[in-house]
Amino acid sequence: MAYDDLLDLAVLVAVEAAELVRVQRREGVEVAATKSSPVDVVTEVDRASERLIYDRLMAARPDDGFLGEEGASSESASGVVWVVDPIDGTVNFLYGIPYYAVSIAASVDGEPVAGVVLNVVSGETFTATKGGGSFRDGVPLRVGSDGTSPDPTCRSGSSAPASTTSPT
Repeated sequence: MAYDDLLDLAVLVAVEAAELVRVQRREGVEVAATKSSPVDVVTEVDRASERLIYDRLMAARPDDGFLGEEGASSESASGVVWVVDPIDGTVNFLYGIPYYAVSIAASVDGEPVAGVVLNVVSGETFTATKGGGSFRDGVPLRVGSDGTSPDPTCRSGSSAPASTTSPT
């Protein structure tokens, strides 16, 4: 089974959500709430992005399920569940560090089959489908012959507490 139709929809919606995030970032950002810790923050922009993604995916595929990081969810009648992080890297987003993305994946019967990660600031887009490979901006990604990436990098969230407003 090809999963290109799921990927195409995910990319289309991610582009629209990224534009919303980009515009709202310019207007200023505030912490709306914290989740598991003081550095696990959510902004109103996270919520707006998730609402947009949910609305677009459910309009296009109403029988699919949805699982969003900010709490939106619905059961699947089709076997497809969309798994979404509306701003992957919210702390970076909050502080204006240009490494945050819209992440949308589709799973079928619990197995991930298609996904997109779109860097909101740079526009760099990573996509993949089960059996179809993975790509950065349409260029195939390859693993080194020894099973490693040529330039592995590890990033994690900051442990610094977030303030209630971001620098602008």
